[in-house]
Amino acid sequence: MSVLTVNLAENSYEIQIGSGLLPLLGQFCANVGLNSRVAVVTNPTVNAIYGSIVCSSLADAGCAVRVIEIPDGEEYKNAATLSAVYDELIEAGLDRRSFIVALGGGVVGDLAGFAAATYLRGIPFVQVPTTLLAQVDSSVGGKTAIDHPRGKNLIGAFYQPRLVLIDVETLATLPEREYRAGLAEVIKYGVAIDRPFFEYLEQHAGDIISKERGCLESMIRRCCEIKAHVVELDEKESGLRAVLNYGHTLGHAFETVAGYRELVHGEAVAIGMVLAARISAGLGHCSAADVERVAALITRLGLDVMPPQAERVSLLEAIVTDKKSRNGSISFICNQGIGNYAVEQLLPDKMLTLSGLEV
Repeated sequence: MSVLTVNLAENSYEIQIGSGLLPLLGQFCANVGLNSRVAVVTNPTVNAIYGSIVCSSLADAGCAVRVIEIPDGEEYKNAATLSAVYDELIEAGLDRRSFIVALGGGVVGDLAGFAAATYLRGIPFVQVPTTLLAQVDSSVGGKTAIDHPRGKNLIGAFYQPRLVLIDVETLATLPEREYRAGLAEVIKYGVAIDRPFFEYLEQHAGDIISKERGCLESMIRRCCEIKAHVVELDEKESGLRAVLNYGHTLGHAFETVAGYRELVHGEAVAIGMVLAARISAGLGHCSAADVERVAALITRLGLDVMPPQAERVSLLEAIVTDKKSRNGSISFICNQGIGNYAVEQLLPDKMLTLSGLEV
């Protein structure tokens, strides 16, 4: 088992990474002072596999457990689902000494975290991510949110968890599409921040695809180390943390235009990274060979790099509505070669032109 600490003064917390950790969840929660009434927010698929293990562990630690299921899918990360969660929290009698456990992927973590941030003006919550994407990215750093029809994650809060527990054994039951989608967020760290990590991914692509346990634990730990370091330096995304949005501007735009149904998040990010690399090359930040190298790794790890059909006007509207928009321009993250980044202020129209999109 590996233990990382996210150092944020009074908001500091530990990330526990290992195999077979779910039965220990109640003990870990008690260790950080959480052992009263708890709501486990999850979806039907995850609940059927891991719900009983988690609930038994929490009950054994002295918690009164209420399970709240939300529908599975990004299209349900919305105000209506959030309102239904509030209803159940109230009905279950959760007070300010209670806490929430987010058991699932990024949708569950984002929505449950936002519910925790806003219910009774804030109660503690614990992230128990069961997808690769959530384990390497969304469960760490305290970004919580729901989507709006006009844009992804437009309504949310920075609200840190009290604990993140990552059991890599949950990846054994993850659908292959979801696993490969999570690899997009893994690749992001290598392209924009850590060249040696990018090279590690190239060298161990076979082990990554076959889910070799030692490789998985090393890969997840490194992603969490990078994410924790960035969050420690810039908790609320006033500067450096924006680097973690590499590939997300156009990725989010395609998700929004597709109504959060055609692409899962990681698939959209994979496409967005290739387009970001093209834009970076067009601005002189990287070479054509770098673009090909990024695209080759993404393809080798089983992700498509071809964007879906979309109208230019729809993409422009989605980009302008993005959280990174300032007076019509976007703070766009480019890759500086491989392993570093640069920030450019770009108008959306120029962004699409540089990306080579035929829309």
